[in-house]
Parts: sequence; C-alpha cells; structure tokens
Amino acid sequence: MVNGPGDPGRGSAKPSPESGRFVPALGFAALTPLYDAVIAATMRESTFRRALLAQAAIADGHRVLDLGSGSGTLAILIGREVPGARVEGLDADPAMVGTARRKAALAGSGAVFHHGDATRLPFADATFDRVVSSLFFHHLSPAGKRQAAAEIARVLRPGGELHVADWGPAPDPVMRALFLMVQLLDGFENTRENVEGRLPEVFSAAGLVEVACTQAIPTLFESLALYRASKSRT
Repeated sequence: MVNGPGDPGRGSAKPSPESGRFVPALGFAALTPLYDAVIAATMRESTFRRALLAQAAIADGHRVLDLGSGSGTLAILIGREVPGARVEGLDADPAMVGTARRKAALAGSGAVFHHGDATRLPFADATFDRVVSSLFFHHLSPAGKRQAAAEIARVLRPGGELHVADWGPAPDPVMRALFLMVQLLDGFENTRENVEGRLPEVFSAAGLVEVACTQAIPTLFESLALYRASKSRT
C-alpha cells in the first residue's frame, strides 16, 4: 500500500488525514510479525529506549502517552520501570495495536493501547504529563510532523514534556550513505528534516519550549538523536 497525497506518514501505521490509509511498520503487512526482531537486531533497542526513559524522568502518578507505540515495547517498559505511572500507547495500525495488547497481557502490564491517528489525537486538552515517541517522526511528511507536534502540545499539561528518539543528522559520509536504505523504505520527503536536524524547529513551531537535542546514539544505519521539549507553564 502506498501513501496518498498529503499522507503524514508510514511505518508503524501513520494514516493520512485525507485518505485514512497507512503503510505497515516494515513496509508490508506480511512483515509486521518480524518488527520486534528487526528493531532489536539493527537499532540498539535496549540502549536507546532506556536512554529515552531515563531522560523522560517519569514519576509515579504521571499519565504518559507513547505516540506511535508500535508493538508496545516502550510502553510496557515504562509501566514496568514506573509502576505508579498510567501508561497509554497509540498507533494507527490495528495489527500493531493487537500485538501490543497481547504483549501487555503476557507481561502483566497495565499499559493501555489505543487505535488512532497522531495528527488527530483522541484525547482532551492537557491530558498527559509526558509524551514519548521512538522511531515515529521520520515516518511523517513535513505537514504530518507539524500536525502531530501541534497535537502533542495540545494534550500536554502545562509543564509537561515531550521526549523523542528518532533519526538525526548523519555523523559522517559513510553513515549518510547507509541511511539511504532507510530513506528508500520510508521516503526521502518524510526523512529529510530528520537528516537535516530540523525536528527541533518542528517542535518549537508547535509552541513547545526548552527544545533541545540531548544526545546521539550510533546504530547500524545512522545516529538516533534524542530530543526533549516542554509545554510552558503559563
């Protein structure tokens, strides 16, 4: 399945506001069962997810949204590490949502997973203390990135924080060449702002403050950048 005009993304089910269509996490629905194994083998998954979790500093009592939650790995990890937090995941791929729910049940996790669109979040204003997202924003078109960032700003409580792990600028020509394989799958338009290091601009344009890239973690294909931003208390 291909993206239609204006489609904000692909990957772990990012639907178009116009068409409602999405492309599965690895490009083809038949490969969705392999998602966890592929991420673990190529992305230093444990390293970057734990780094993201440490940065987010989630506390008991926090309500947390994992945006583009995929198979539920990060949301389940948050619930295990911070059992007093209320953790919810959202993804537009019903197959991924089903996988996440099954994994949560097997893990005895209280994480709740929703089927929905990142550009039209089904939550009230000022709902969450934290929004986290891993390997999600590079699936979105430029317009989709901005729509999702605006929705994040809307659902964060004053003083709430956004924490993102996603592709960042290539550290050298070799890594830049390797990343072409990712761009062929996920789209050059969708990944361009990641490679150019422009996600902070996207978050700032949504009204978020204290926007920063905090670290870069090398992987098989490219560096993963960790970003943080917050919603003003005023």
